[in-house]
Amino acid sequence: MRLRLSSLLTVILLGCASAAAAALPVHGIQVKAAYPHDARAYTQGLLYLDGDLYESTGLEGRSTIRRVRLSDGVVLQQKAISPELFGEGMVNWGSELISVTWRDQVGFRWDLKTFALRSSFKYPGEGWALTQDGKHLILSDGTPNLRFLDPKTFREVRRVRITAEGRPVANLNEIEWVKGEVWGNIWQTNLIVRIDPKTGIVKSLIDLSSLPETARKPNIDAVPNGIAYDSKGDRLFVTGKLWPRLYEVSLTPPRMPAK
Repeated sequence: MRLRLSSLLTVILLGCASAAAAALPVHGIQVKAAYPHDARAYTQGLLYLDGDLYESTGLEGRSTIRRVRLSDGVVLQQKAISPELFGEGMVNWGSELISVTWRDQVGFRWDLKTFALRSSFKYPGEGWALTQDGKHLILSDGTPNLRFLDPKTFREVRRVRITAEGRPVANLNEIEWVKGEVWGNIWQTNLIVRIDPKTGIVKSLIDLSSLPETARKPNIDAVPNGIAYDSKGDRLFVTGKLWPRLYEVSLTPPRMPAK
C-alpha cells in the first residue's frame, strides 16, 4: 500500500512528527514526457550534460559510471568500478566526472570524455550523493548535513545542517543543484526536498507518488532516486533505482497537506 503523505513526513523527520512539519508546502508533479531507462540500473547519481544523461549505479559488483542517450535509454559509454566497491553519487566538474562510494571512503576522478581513471582520493565518513554549485562540490553523507568541498582537494569548506520546520532531515540519497537550491531524494520515500543552500532550511517538498513505479515496485529497493536538471532548457528529469522509465516533469503549484 502506498504510504500517505503524512506518514512520509514522519519518516523524513528525525523525531516524532508534529503540526509544524505539516506546515511545509507540497508540490505535485505533471509528466511532460517519459523515456526508457535501464531497469537493471541501481541509480545512485544522475545529471544532464550536453544532451546526454550521466548516471552512476551502485551495489557491489554492479557499480558503474555511464553516459546514456536520453531519447531511448541506450548506454553509450560505461566504466565499471572495482567490484568490491559500492558506487554512489557523481557530478561533473570541468573536464572530469567525480564519483564517491558508500562506506569505502574512496572517490574517483574520471575523464569526462573517455571515462579513463585520472586519480582517486580519500574522505571521511560515508558518500551518498554529489552535486555542485559552480564553486564547490556538495556532498550528502546520510546525516542531516550537506558538506561543501573544495573541488580540487575535496577538503571541507563549510557545512550546513538540513532542517524542516526546525527538525533535522537525513538520508539525502541523490542531490541536484536546481535554480540556486539543492534538491534531494529522501531515501525510501517518494519525496524530494528543496533546500536553501545557505541555511539548510527545507523550503518545500515535491511528492512523486503519482508516478506508476512508486506503486508497482519490483522489489523494496526500487525507490525514487535520480534528479537531473537541464539548466539551458529548463527541464527536470526524475527516475528511480531499477525503474524502467525516466520522466521529464514539471511542478504543480504548492499545496498544504491535510492535517
